[in-house]
Amino acid sequence: MPRRRTPKKRFLSPDPIYDSRLVHMVVNHLMKKGKKSLAYRIFYAAMKQIGEITEKDPVQVIEQAIRNATPLVEVKARRIGGSTYQVPLTVNPERGTALGIRWILSSCRSRSGRDMISKLTNEFLDASKNMGNAIRKRDEIHRMAEANKAFAKYRI
Repeated sequence: MPRRRTPKKRFLSPDPIYDSRLVHMVVNHLMKKGKKSLAYRIFYAAMKQIGEITEKDPVQVIEQAIRNATPLVEVKARRIGGSTYQVPLTVNPERGTALGIRWILSSCRSRSGRDMISKLTNEFLDASKNMGNAIRKRDEIHRMAEANKAFAKYRI
């Protein structure tokens, strides 16, 4: 955390095929060990499958999936007077989108199956229908925030 000033926010350029910043964010989160071309290949193959299955624009399906997985509130641990409270806080929209993408990708990695393309396709389709592990994770976070609503007075 910088002491003097906050650094300028870097804006992503949109991806070359779908011209979407959200697609570029997903590819960057999907990428491992700097292999961006492999991440693009996996993601575009999954987009092609999504388009064939749903017969809709795959970018809209992915936007809907990420919107469904995005949390509105989260809990943060605050230490007050020797005890730790789980304080519910509203989520910044950028952080919410990043969390939604991260949860979708982590749940598709933990899914059983052979290839990443089919796992990614199925997870995005499930999330767009309000099902799947990423949606379960969001609901769990919302339930925790609801249970600790009494500690909202400790938020900063």
